[in-house]
Amino acid sequence: MSKILHRSVHAELPVAIGGRGIELFAADGKTYFDACGGAAVSCLGHSHPEVLAALHAQLDRLAYAHTGFFTTDIAERLADRLVADSPDGIDYVYLVSGGSEAVEAALKMARQYFVEKGEGGRRHVIARRQSYHGNTLGALAAGGNVWRRAQFKPLLIETHHIAPCYAYRGRLPAESEHQYGERIANELEAKILELGPHEVIAFVAETVVGATAGAVPPVDGYFKKIRQICDRYGVLLILDEVMCGMGRTGTLHAFEQEGIVPDVVAIAKGLGGGYQPIGAVLFGRHIYDAFASGSGFFQHGHTYMGHPMAAAAGLAVQDAIREHRLLDNVVQMGKLLNRRLRERFDNHHHVGDIRGRGLFRGLEIVAERSDKSPFDPALKLHAAVKREAMARGLMVYPMGGTIDGVLGDHILLAPPFIVNAGQIDTIVERLGDALDAALAARVAQ
Repeated sequence: MSKILHRSVHAELPVAIGGRGIELFAADGKTYFDACGGAAVSCLGHSHPEVLAALHAQLDRLAYAHTGFFTTDIAERLADRLVADSPDGIDYVYLVSGGSEAVEAALKMARQYFVEKGEGGRRHVIARRQSYHGNTLGALAAGGNVWRRAQFKPLLIETHHIAPCYAYRGRLPAESEHQYGERIANELEAKILELGPHEVIAFVAETVVGATAGAVPPVDGYFKKIRQICDRYGVLLILDEVMCGMGRTGTLHAFEQEGIVPDVVAIAKGLGGGYQPIGAVLFGRHIYDAFASGSGFFQHGHTYMGHPMAAAAGLAVQDAIREHRLLDNVVQMGKLLNRRLRERFDNHHHVGDIRGRGLFRGLEIVAERSDKSPFDPALKLHAAVKREAMARGLMVYPMGGTIDGVLGDHILLAPPFIVNAGQIDTIVERLGDALDAALAARVAQ
């Protein structure tokens, strides 16, 4: 019996013993195609030789130094790279150990920013329904996923939620996508005015929604409108790109495709590619200057922030992406993946929507395409898809509660940036077989 409290207490998990490229190897001899990067983490696949070499070299130099006493060359180099590769308006970096930590730090940074400016009355955070921002209490409070919040609600700070930008479900028949985006964005202004313009700290959103809804991109113009509203009322715009950022959608930052720059952006998964736990908060000079001219410190910290081994992994991953022009491959293979998914599922009776950007793609599963009605959540269709995919040597990231935290099922795909055309074909073929098998078993019930 395992002494680990696994995510699912009664799960019988295969034992991973190795990996190379897009494949993971289990102790029973089975090989799995990693078409989701775990949780959109393994952007370079497994056992990338350049990253492994960088980690060995860093371990020989220095494994750990507490940031209360030292900085390190490797952390400084990573920060320099992240700023240099970001658009104007991203000027500083705060290194942490993962996505939830990054969002938690971003929220506290936003609050302290206003305290430093003498606007201590600002206390409200606005986010979106059906969002996910992490599992620490502050990040969970910002998130709008009902199922994840429910049992911890008494512990969560008060936050406020508006509608997501989810055109498949939310756009009215008579609306253009632009009109829909304007209408949904205007909910932010209404909420700011309701709460009081001088009492709102920040609006938090995933640029492309990840785990809870399945690679839902914003409609054109939505985030430009959001940026305008935030600027009008002096509210900080925090974008959560923990899952969709660092090249996953075809540009280093997903927000680059929206023609805006946030005040703060949280990154993690693709930053270190799973080779070490690492995340970061990227932010503008105006926030740094408020701290520098005020108290002179950020009242926050973690023992392992700026960890040299994690920084070495992050820099090596970013070096590999740049040197091998992997963002070009994300764009090219992303187009191919989208085309192959549409060839396989466009006429599928139970696939309602195919969406996403780059190598970040989602399928929404429905009981009936004509009215977009979901399957009964008691069927746990998403779990059946995962099980059938694993039986076929394929890792995908299905989830339930797509629509409102209870209803709906989707499948998320996030293969590594090194994926090739033949592997794309294998992923789609195995996924089609797995979905059909799961549907046949569940519909028969």
